[in-house]
Amino acid sequence: MTKNQYIPFASKIEKVIRHTQTEYTFRMHFDGAKEKVKPGQFFEISMPKYGEAPISVSGIGDDTIDFTIRRVGVVTNEVFEHYEGDSLLIRGPYGNGFQFSDYDGSELIVVAGGTGVSPVRGVIDHYAHHPEAVDGMTAIVGFKSPDDMLFRDDLKYWDAHIDLRMTVDSAKGQPGYREGFVTAVVPELTPKNLANTKAIVVGPPPMMRFTIAGLIELGIPEENIWLSQERKMCCGLGKCGHCKIGNTYVCIDGPVFPYLKSKTMVD
Repeated sequence: MTKNQYIPFASKIEKVIRHTQTEYTFRMHFDGAKEKVKPGQFFEISMPKYGEAPISVSGIGDDTIDFTIRRVGVVTNEVFEHYEGDSLLIRGPYGNGFQFSDYDGSELIVVAGGTGVSPVRGVIDHYAHHPEAVDGMTAIVGFKSPDDMLFRDDLKYWDAHIDLRMTVDSAKGQPGYREGFVTAVVPELTPKNLANTKAIVVGPPPMMRFTIAGLIELGIPEENIWLSQERKMCCGLGKCGHCKIGNTYVCIDGPVFPYLKSKTMVD
């Protein structure tokens, strides 16, 4: 019998990690996650009587997946009422995700802002633990303020194993932070071999637009840039049409796209 992809299944909350007042990571049980899920994919998390919401995978363990969720609406408000030992209803994974084979052997640059760090956390973490797989790696991450930082333990590990550059929009008087946007860091990069340099950009649309322009200005080929177009997704199966741009369904064909494809997607 064919499995109905619309029907969610219960997943136990193994751990809850609080990052900020409104952003928590829920670590969920998912058998064989490492073989079944890729960074950049997403799941639908549903709450009966409240609805469902698409949430990116922010971490992948042997039998767990992480969802880093911001409390911003009806569904996420209800999700925040569930903690360790409880279960949530999920379905997925959906989308294409990031393929490590696209970046292995290259010099890799990842630029992410705010919650945009979530879908690329798995990519950064993979190469921070396997630096021999790439010819150098730089991660540029930005947050609104020190109080809005996500994945603090990861940031410490990344800082020790890759070239991590972090910015905050405002340090709020706290010393030791670089104020400004991630876009200001891009011109400072000095890739060793532009033809062999790959880049991933995830964040708010204006940040992605200016970051990509900066990477191209450096001389990185357009075909070597990827981004995530997480927007308007609803059903996850290309049926509702909310995410359709032209003939492209973001939930099926993406949300990860080569820049050459993404720049032709005019909404």
